[in-house]
Amino acid sequence: MKTIKMKKVLIALDYNPTAQKVAEVGFSMAKSMNAEITLLHVITDPVFYSTSGYSPIMGFNGYIDMSPTQLDSVDGLKNASLQYLDKSRQHLGDKSIQTIVKEGDFAESILETAKEMKADVIVIGSHSRKWLENIVMGSVTEKVLHHTSIPLLIVPTKKNN
Repeated sequence: MKTIKMKKVLIALDYNPTAQKVAEVGFSMAKSMNAEITLLHVITDPVFYSTSGYSPIMGFNGYIDMSPTQLDSVDGLKNASLQYLDKSRQHLGDKSIQTIVKEGDFAESILETAKEMKADVIVIGSHSRKWLENIVMGSVTEKVLHHTSIPLLIVPTKKNN
């Protein structure tokens, strides 16, 4: 049997604070394969980022230090997301990690980025308490799963009771 060499790993991080677990699991897998790593965040509906008391940028505490005007524009959101991804890169301790921020539909942007970078595997989180229900209802993870031929590592991020 021929061994498939995984050279490029795309780690898609959403706006949920559990994204750190997804980044850490994806990073560990990629390092074990000596693969290039890219962290991706997709900006979709700006309303997600303006909700009071909600840290929308994947658990990024630094976003609280930003003025509301910085989060009111797409450019401000992109800048905040890039700062978060940079902090994630620092947390993982690897300066060679590439970061990308895109604007658009979560699933479509993940699929497009994976194709553009010729990713060998996509790492994505599933933080639903009812994972099967989300699949039936059409979650981002389900859409990516059904529209890619690239292997997918789904990291469950729900809290165990």
